[in-house]
Amino acid sequence: MLSSYRLPCLVSGCPSTFKSQHGRTYHFRTFHTNSNLQANPGQRQSTPELPQAPQQQRSERIEHPHLTVQFLVADLLYRRVEMSAANIDLLMELWGLSVEGSDESSPFQNHQHLHATIDSSALGDVPWKCLITGFSEDVARDAPSWKQTDYEVWYRDPDEVVRTMLDNPGFNGQFDFCPYVELDKDRKRCWSNVMSANIAWYHCDVIATLRDVETRGAMYCPIILGSDKTTVSVATGHVEYHPLYLSIGNPHNTVRRAHRNAVIPIAFLAIPKSDRRYDNDPEFRKFKRQLFHASISAVLQPLRPGMTRPVVRRCPDGHYRRVIYDLVAFIADYPEQVMLTGIVQGWCPKCTASPNNPDAISVPRTGVLTDELICLLDSKSLWEKYGINDDIIPFTADFPRADINEMISPDLLHQAIKGAFKDHLVTWVVDYLRIAWNESQANKILDDIDCRIAAVPPFPGLRRFPHGRRFKQWTGDDSKALMKVYLPAIVGYVPDDMVACIASFLDACYISRRQDINEDALNNFDHSLSKFLRLREVFRTTGVRPTGFFLPRQHMLTHYHTLIQDFGAPGGLCSSITESRHITAVKKPWRRSSRNNALGQMLMTNQRLDKLAAMQADFVARGMLPAGHMPPPNVSFLPRPIDNPPARDNDSDGDDDDEGPVDSDMNVLGHVVLARFCVRSYPGALQELAAKINEADLPTLTQAFLSEQLGIDGIPAGFLPYTIDVKVFHSAIATFFAPSDPSGVCGMRRERIRATPSWRGGGPRYDTVFVVEDDERPGMRGLNVARIRTFFSFVYNDVVFPCAFVEWFTTVGVDSITGMWVVHPDYICNRRHKAVIHLDAILRAAHLIPIYGRNPLPIQINSVVSLDTFKAYYVNKYIDHHAHEIAF
Repeated sequence: MLSSYRLPCLVSGCPSTFKSQHGRTYHFRTFHTNSNLQANPGQRQSTPELPQAPQQQRSERIEHPHLTVQFLVADLLYRRVEMSAANIDLLMELWGLSVEGSDESSPFQNHQHLHATIDSSALGDVPWKCLITGFSEDVARDAPSWKQTDYEVWYRDPDEVVRTMLDNPGFNGQFDFCPYVELDKDRKRCWSNVMSANIAWYHCDVIATLRDVETRGAMYCPIILGSDKTTVSVATGHVEYHPLYLSIGNPHNTVRRAHRNAVIPIAFLAIPKSDRRYDNDPEFRKFKRQLFHASISAVLQPLRPGMTRPVVRRCPDGHYRRVIYDLVAFIADYPEQVMLTGIVQGWCPKCTASPNNPDAISVPRTGVLTDELICLLDSKSLWEKYGINDDIIPFTADFPRADINEMISPDLLHQAIKGAFKDHLVTWVVDYLRIAWNESQANKILDDIDCRIAAVPPFPGLRRFPHGRRFKQWTGDDSKALMKVYLPAIVGYVPDDMVACIASFLDACYISRRQDINEDALNNFDHSLSKFLRLREVFRTTGVRPTGFFLPRQHMLTHYHTLIQDFGAPGGLCSSITESRHITAVKKPWRRSSRNNALGQMLMTNQRLDKLAAMQADFVARGMLPAGHMPPPNVSFLPRPIDNPPARDNDSDGDDDDEGPVDSDMNVLGHVVLARFCVRSYPGALQELAAKINEADLPTLTQAFLSEQLGIDGIPAGFLPYTIDVKVFHSAIATFFAPSDPSGVCGMRRERIRATPSWRGGGPRYDTVFVVEDDERPGMRGLNVARIRTFFSFVYNDVVFPCAFVEWFTTVGVDSITGMWVVHPDYICNRRHKAVIHLDAILRAAHLIPIYGRNPLPIQINSVVSLDTFKAYYVNKYIDHHAHEIAF
């Protein structure tokens, strides 16, 4: 009879019993369908839709295979490889020679034929036009050159651009047709995509109050704009461009962030230039601002009729709907926000808070308020008391329901990541060290902080800082990478309040960067932000910021609570989206040009790229291309376990090509499989493997693991270490649901966990992982941390058992200063506590950072040995957003 203390399996009909909760958890995750594997999308309450028009099916005829080959070759050469015209000609010539004498031929004759074939497509065809403007008044002959110049604004019809977006079948399944209120499983409000936010619902209410029969039941289409100057070459004459981008709020944020043709350049705005003596000329600066707004207004005019009378458009699901447009959001950094809203530099674009008296009562800025103040006050009073520049008429004055102050959306990249973190907090820490210590000692401390950053253990996708922070040009990715590892490096060198201040800011920043933010997360954000604002006084008392903290980018964080409710998750409207788009829409096309009158060539490149993207989506929808070329819904590309994996002589999984976003519609919280190839150099018998890796306890631990898996006591029948056939792997693939991190359109992400004796020709790398101990307990209370020593699999009774040989860590608790969990290596009788666990018990990779203490780091300590050297480690919840959501 079984002992009374054994725990029964929770699945009805399963006879297995277990000694501990973690044993039952391992069994459940291995042999039964885990209820936690499917993410709960919550519930939606949406505005009712009228009956839909019949769906128009795209043609299902089978095209000639030569057409598909032509497209794939064109897409490869023009978009993926960006091959030069001369090389295309050579390739086509060689291709033709290789099939000479047969009935086949090369897909194209030369590069002109390839370009002409792309140009002939009607899909995604929105041609560029030119608008010429200049100084409106009569100009004297001796007037400055900027008054005599005609300025060209190249643009595309935004109505046609929106038409192509709405007709993109690749958005189907990731597209909202009406505003909705999303509730999580606890019936609490959740904000994620634009259509889940308040502003879309509110604007629909405004449209409904018009009681216009034509607008009733129309599909709401929020228009999102973005602009930002970008420099493509400083060395060859400071060449810069000012693109204007357009998106719509119906596609989900993940689609917009994944750059699936949901953000399209619609204009290149003019950039007036003049002599240096006019740089600060008020008239010239006024002209630049007015030209900026007038140009945007002229470009957007084709959208105006659709803002009051619905237009009929085909949507991604094939249905035709009546659509009404609405200007909702504008993505911009702070200098661009100043230009857009007509405020004085240093003031807030969202409220009237004064830089001279930030604690005074302020009110939200609106177009109505600005107009009333302009009517009541003179220019000087407007400038000094309200930060208003009254010589600007914003472009939104020409469109219904549009308010430029309302449209300004949160900008995580420049306000939180580059602004408050890199430009403010990191700089303030350096300033504090130079105040608290003499220059020589401060430099030693800064050098040791850099050494600590460089000694951080590796992690999938983590950027290495071999020389710490000492590099000249910072990018947004650099700032994001430093945020992940910075906090433990300064512990011991700055006051505890300073560390806690930065930790509070990081918590607020990571919460605001989530894909889905519910009421609890929003309250946690408020708590972390309030704590940051309170603790940052340490920089005032230590002399770093004696004048205070009114910094526009940092001040904008105080508006994030309202902005999240208005626009949804800030990551869906971040300027990192437009800055990434600069690469494909501006910088790469410029590099492909001849550099002589490059803009015309860049416009043609953009048009061809848009056509290729439209053809790709259409061909997949018609079944002319394999589903993997552009993953549609209901197609999974998760890695599958292999019962009999092929072998390789060495570690061939060194590439990181399989890490990053995954296109799959499966909402799997955690799924780990072994690598595709096992390593041939290891012995095939378990006992011999134990001798090879110098782990004598491996057979005994494997036997205990199998007994626990089978729910029995003692040695399983037929289990002999000399006969058990094993295969060893140097890595495993974890796939998990992480929509807040760079992921596929359904929120899936993949990472490779490594356990290899030689990593990239250097020292060993043995990664750490989160192991699920108890599914019923939240956060770290239900997780443990282990370090992988070996991945292997064996067969018992025709069942393949994928395993990991691990070393355990013991969870100590939460550090009161950093807010991170602390673990230390677990020992039994002065030996590391080890075990064999099933791969299904692993959730994903974990990242540990040593607790360095208060002494300088020895020079021999590096990232290879840091996990073997220290007595305690932080569980790094800042390594990515998914870790921040689970390691609480």
